[in-house]
Amino acid sequence: MNTVEFSSLPLKPALLENIESLGYSHLTPIQAETLPHILEGKDVIAQAKTGSGKTAAFGIGLLSRLDFSSFRVQALILCPTRELADQVCKEIRTLARFTQNIKVLSLCGGVPFGPQLGSLEHGVHVVVGTPGRVQEHLRKRSLRLSNLKTLVLDEADRMLDMGFEEVISDVISYAPTHRQTLLFSATYNDPIREISKKFQYQPLSVTIDSRHHDNVIEQHFYRVEKSKRLNALGYLLAYHRPESSVVFCNTRRECQDITSALSDCGFSVQTFHGDLEQKHRDQVLVRFANKSCSILVATDVAARGLDIKELQAVINYDLPWDPEVYVHRVGRTGRAGNKGLALSLCTEQELDRVKSIEEYQNISVKWDEVAPFQMHYESRFEPPMVTLWIDGGRKDKVRPGDILGALTGEGGIAGTEVGKIDIFDAHAYVAIKQDSVDKALACLQKGKIKGRNFMVRKSQW
Repeated sequence: MNTVEFSSLPLKPALLENIESLGYSHLTPIQAETLPHILEGKDVIAQAKTGSGKTAAFGIGLLSRLDFSSFRVQALILCPTRELADQVCKEIRTLARFTQNIKVLSLCGGVPFGPQLGSLEHGVHVVVGTPGRVQEHLRKRSLRLSNLKTLVLDEADRMLDMGFEEVISDVISYAPTHRQTLLFSATYNDPIREISKKFQYQPLSVTIDSRHHDNVIEQHFYRVEKSKRLNALGYLLAYHRPESSVVFCNTRRECQDITSALSDCGFSVQTFHGDLEQKHRDQVLVRFANKSCSILVATDVAARGLDIKELQAVINYDLPWDPEVYVHRVGRTGRAGNKGLALSLCTEQELDRVKSIEEYQNISVKWDEVAPFQMHYESRFEPPMVTLWIDGGRKDKVRPGDILGALTGEGGIAGTEVGKIDIFDAHAYVAIKQDSVDKALACLQKGKIKGRNFMVRKSQW
């Protein structure tokens, strides 16, 4: 496929300038196939693997159609999980930096209803949300879709898997008939075809190659006895030493057991499954994304919407039954031009699943050996960063620049020692390199942020 440049598209000059400032010059395959049609206002149904650039495709498309002078909801993006909705929200806001007037709001469950009502009353252009909470606002008439131009169903297959079909239908019943509907899905099965038929008008259908190629993601398989699987996992983590890796399990119980075993051996590890409270989920994702935790042990449902830009490795502790799920898991590594590593443990009982993966990807898998490894405590598995928790956030008008300034001011630490900064409503997190964390902690505890003293401590969840 010939490369297409963003400058060749009919985009507003300010939007184009912002896209180029973000380092985007050429369209990804999914963007090249869908964006020209999205800009023309056509309905699109697109199948593409995770990390393909689909958010920018529909984000640029809907931003191009907004009337910024009208503070009414003109675009609605439905996502299966709050984590994915938050990621999409961030990306839309980044793409929209070319104008100060745009209002993008996240409407998700697990957070208070009141502040969302206040934001809606002040006027919003774009809503990104989960089906249940969006439906709740529509029924209370706090959200109105009479001015909607663009509806996006993101990861539609997972929303259907999670039982949201009726809720989605109800939400769409509040939208105008004359609108653009964009449907993005990792799979293209009968339920997806049915929902497209129900809600789209003559959609353009796009499918991007769902296979993973060795020049981007190295895939390795290891035959192991069930009783030796945990030791094999320890060997792979100790041998490859990835700064960030997700270990996939098929059950929540297994997630907990593996996390405990790895933690007892000195690995920096957290679990991520559907039973976690929203506050805990946020904390886990902050630490994992800022590299103060190296390993996330997760189920597929919990990891949906997880978007870590530099994930070095994916390890399948259990192989999934569905080869499409395998492709989706593996596609979380090897993004944004980086090489990725996909390592899969396979017991005798799982060999049929490997055959399905081979047929689905049209490849022959590589079998490798696992050296004997005994799980025991080692302190050498520390992550590169440590997270500091600050008792002040958006409500206190604290911004990332305020925290960075307090850390790097007179007598502080070098800016290169500071990692990711995350601001929430009532608190903030900042990642600091291991060697500088004590100095950074003392600096923030003795100094001021925005002229005020805040409580600061190392995160220990």
